[in-house]
Amino acid sequence: MTLGLIGSGMIGGTLARFAVGAGWNVVVSNSRGPETLGELVAGLGERAKAATPAEAAASGDLVVVSIPLFAYTQLPQAELAGKVVIDTLNYYPDRDGRLPELDSDELTSSELLQRHLTGARVVKAFNNITAPHLSSLARPSGAPDRSALPIAGDDAAAKKEAAALLDALGYDAVDIGDLTESWRSSPNTALYCLPYGGEAPSGLSPQELLRWFLETPGAPLPAHRVRQLADEAVRGPAGGALVD
Repeated sequence: MTLGLIGSGMIGGTLARFAVGAGWNVVVSNSRGPETLGELVAGLGERAKAATPAEAAASGDLVVVSIPLFAYTQLPQAELAGKVVIDTLNYYPDRDGRLPELDSDELTSSELLQRHLTGARVVKAFNNITAPHLSSLARPSGAPDRSALPIAGDDAAAKKEAAALLDALGYDAVDIGDLTESWRSSPNTALYCLPYGGEAPSGLSPQELLRWFLETPGAPLPAHRVRQLADEAVRGPAGGALVD
């Protein structure tokens, strides 16, 4: 199996490392060109190679898209047609600019991506966990302290493939619905990032809570708790804020 990655930042790089460890080949790409990925590819070993986004899309049995949302229209539509596309994107208005379709809740960010990628099968995943916690909480299948991540998509077969990828990379998958329900794991919901930090000490100010969260190695979040948080989610204003 080959995992294509469009975007080689913290999430993309972590998933590439996990995939190689699971015996997958990886083709990594970014907007700056393959020549900028030498150090990453060298660290990943012989199963990895650098490419352009179009080449990564064409090569992947599954393709992870991990780029800023504002750049989604630059994704290679033709090469992604027919592919299972794992969507890690989140809407941050301060970075992405205001998107009326998202602000009005006409669409989720995943529906916006699916509308652009005609013919692809988009599955939301890996968007609600930080890269450090994604790295520290991965566990083998069947481990008692294994964490789960939510997935959402319109295509049942694509979600099955995405769940198999999550399993290979160290996580259980919890299906939270179709792309219209993908907001349940988006910024400004209870399922977004914070639960993977574990139970915070009491009495912390917002600034102290953020510092604690960024420094904690994380704690397992089992599938039943992910399901509960998704089911109890309340939809607030679209978009979140990036943390420096």
